[in-house]
Amino acid sequence: MSNINELCSVLKAFHKTIDQSSFVLKENPELIFPQLYNRLQWRAGQERLLREKLECERDQYKRPWLHLISRTPESSALIRTFGGHVFVVNACSFSPDGKRIVSASQDNTLKLWDAETGEEIITFHGHTDTVKDCAFSPGGRRIVSASDDNTLKLWDTESGKELKTLKGHTDAVNTCAFRPDGEQIVSGSDDTTIKLWDAETGGESTTLEGHKRSVYDCAYSPDGRRIASASWDDTLRLWDTESGEGLRTLKGHTDLVNACAFSPDGKRIVSASWDKTLKLWDAESGKELKTLKGHTRGIYDCDFSPDGRRIVSASKDKTLKLLDSESGKELNILTGHKGDVRACAFSPDSNRVVSASRDWTLKLWDAENGEEFKALKDHMTGVHACVFSPDSRRIISASWESTLKLWDAESGEELKTLKGHTSFVIACAFSPNGKRVVSASWDKTLKLWDAESGKELKTLKGHTHWVTACAFSPDGSKIVSGSSDNSIKLWDARSGAELETIKGFTGVGLSFSPDGSQIVYESSGKTLDLWNLENGKKLKTLKGHKKRVTALAFNPDGTKIVSASEDKTLKLWDTERGKKLKTLKGHTWEVLACAFSPDGNRVVSASGDWTLKLWDAETGEALTTIEGHTRDVNACFFSPDGRLILSASDDKTLKLWSAETGVELATLKGHTDSVKVCAFSPDGRSIALGDEAGQVLLLSLENVEIFPPAVTPYEQ
Repeated sequence: MSNINELCSVLKAFHKTIDQSSFVLKENPELIFPQLYNRLQWRAGQERLLREKLECERDQYKRPWLHLISRTPESSALIRTFGGHVFVVNACSFSPDGKRIVSASQDNTLKLWDAETGEEIITFHGHTDTVKDCAFSPGGRRIVSASDDNTLKLWDTESGKELKTLKGHTDAVNTCAFRPDGEQIVSGSDDTTIKLWDAETGGESTTLEGHKRSVYDCAYSPDGRRIASASWDDTLRLWDTESGEGLRTLKGHTDLVNACAFSPDGKRIVSASWDKTLKLWDAESGKELKTLKGHTRGIYDCDFSPDGRRIVSASKDKTLKLLDSESGKELNILTGHKGDVRACAFSPDSNRVVSASRDWTLKLWDAENGEEFKALKDHMTGVHACVFSPDSRRIISASWESTLKLWDAESGEELKTLKGHTSFVIACAFSPNGKRVVSASWDKTLKLWDAESGKELKTLKGHTHWVTACAFSPDGSKIVSGSSDNSIKLWDARSGAELETIKGFTGVGLSFSPDGSQIVYESSGKTLDLWNLENGKKLKTLKGHKKRVTALAFNPDGTKIVSASEDKTLKLWDTERGKKLKTLKGHTWEVLACAFSPDGNRVVSASGDWTLKLWDAETGEALTTIEGHTRDVNACFFSPDGRLILSASDDKTLKLWSAETGVELATLKGHTDSVKVCAFSPDGRSIALGDEAGQVLLLSLENVEIFPPAVTPYEQ
């Protein structure tokens, strides 16, 4: 019996994981094993049979694949992710029978989804600007939507046909809802008014005035006789739907009120605010009953469960919280979104929650099961920078929460938290021997840390504004820092003494030459300045770009610099003479990143035109255009052996390419936000990446057969 139970447990785990990965597998069914392995490997450590099944499949899987070596920060409550929108998802709602979900997005569309299978049923086109909100009619046959194009639209859920356009607001429409009897629609707008509409004819019947700023949410009471409205004037208001009379104003929040909802019995109201709290109110008297705290950033949305027992809230801190509606006690935290969670709603049976996010997806959750596990996600806010130690065994990450964290690169375990800065940590770097760390902060300081103990060694003071960049010299004896006070400072890495100040830095980047004798940095937007660190003199100013320089790098022997610019070009410079050698033209949009190959013979560039290009570093000739990404390419690197190129994109993927041919070798899909930075470890065996949502992930290339004989990856 125990063997049967264990087998059933394994089958359930596989089934659930396939559901969780369905949005990836829909487009790439061949990735089923990597998806299963990467999600289940952590659980397999505790379950023998599951571990045996995964390892058996691993031995038989012949395609190259990327192995996650840090957990995805995702609650086990996640049922399914709906991927299809190409911009932020602002709102979502279940149909009355719970079988469908509608979503509204900044891509100007609405989408109708099958809640069981995750299949996209219909896309509604018609709005000419962001769609802010959406709701089903009580019978489920129509949908109303609200948009920044100042209109509402009525849609037929069977045909997808637009039935009516409701015009009358003079600014963006933020919210909409059907009255429980389906005969009336309410809307709220940036024009500070609430409007009531005839749901059949689309005619405007009443305008409710009283709020002083944008109306961001409206909700009908269950009997349809009252409306609650939430406004950016920090208040809620109650209205009579028959007379249009304002009944009372609910005051107590200390910041913008984004959302409100009546309890199923109509006796209470819950509201969500930018002040990080929810409040429970008595719907009759307007008295504040309770303040619910727990989110670490502003709250976008809230909802009662249909049985009235729970409240769900969606926050800018990327989580949802499930709360007991009587006691206010936190029941569960739902983690998995990689961006702000903009909206949330219970299913009609109270068993599921749907959420909409800035990461462009919707997620479906089990409202009963909120078990949570962590990976490299112990920072409470966005992670801005990350880097491997020279021996590839550790990672240092810098966060907006004013801390740094040291991680074990193999296990993903957090080793130390480095506290001491009093504002955002924007950059960090290991010393060449891996024994120290330097960090740069918006508190105007740099700090030196012992990389083993996490102990703060020194605070480097001198900048008068944010410190935005820092690096050790190649021999580890000096530190260079750049600040928004328009200066670069050179420091003695042992004593922390300030050695030199150079004026003119404008914040985009700086780099040591390979021998540590020079630095190059972007100055005055369009130019590069090259400095000799031995005598403290400026050697050259490199002029030629017509727009802002976005990236720069020395070649391995320090004789050349490559720079990338918003003027759509790259330029190669001679560091001895300070002369422009070549202008590399070919990109059709701004160039965002560039790097030399380890042998210095080639340059790779990444662009907002969605491509990478390989160039001959001697002649400036374009060798290959690498296509495959479907949005801006933000970063590019050669592997330490020069055989691979790694790229990161706003299309939420990371790609590996052959540095010789430009052929795509492997794609990692599944990220739900733009991948902004990526890097090879010094030994080339792992990749670190960071996305717009603040995640740091580690990937192992151990299982990727980059050059299998006779076939390319994913070829049968």
